[in-house]
Amino acid sequence: MSFRFEVRLSGSGGQGLILAGKVLAEAAAIYENLNATQSQSYGPEARGGASRSEVIIADGEIDFPKATRLDVLLSLTQEACDKYFKDLKGEGLLISDSKAVKVLPQGVGRTLAAPITEMAEKDIGKAQTANMIALGLIVGATRVVSVASAEMALSARVPRGSEDINLKAFRLGLAHAEGKIS
Repeated sequence: MSFRFEVRLSGSGGQGLILAGKVLAEAAAIYENLNATQSQSYGPEARGGASRSEVIIADGEIDFPKATRLDVLLSLTQEACDKYFKDLKGEGLLISDSKAVKVLPQGVGRTLAAPITEMAEKDIGKAQTANMIALGLIVGATRVVSVASAEMALSARVPRGSEDINLKAFRLGLAHAEGKIS
C-alpha cells in the first residue's frame, strides 16, 4: 500500500506559512528520501490577506500536486479554518491557534489547539516564530518526517542568523504536541 500524506497550512499573509511548508517538504524530500511537492497561494495584498501552503508527501509518484483530502489542516485564523476544514479527511487532524480560532467546525475527527502566536510572543519573544511552533506541532503530532530531518531542513532554509531561535520555536511546538491531541 502506498503512502500519501497531505498537509495544508493556512492563515494570513505574513505568518510565514510558505516557509514552514517549504521546510516540511524539504525535510521529506531531501532528508527522508520521499517524494514531496509544495505549492502556495496568497491574496494580492500578501500581508494580512489569505495565505496557504500545501505539502504532499508520498513514497511513490505524486501525480496531482494539489492537496484535496487533507491529513492535517493547520489554521492560524478563523477564516482559514472555516474555509478549508471541509477538505479534512474524517480521521484528519485539525491544528489551530486557540486564540484566533474560537469556533471549531462540527464533525472534525481529531483536534490539537494551542495558543501558537501567543507562545511565539511570550515564550520565544518573537511573533514571527509562530510558523516554526506550528511546524513543531505538525511534526510532533504526526511524525510524518523525523524530528532530525525537520531540524536539518529548518536550519538550512531559515534566514542566516535565525537558526537558533527558529529551532527553539520548533522544539516548543514539538513539546506542546506531546499528548495533546483530542
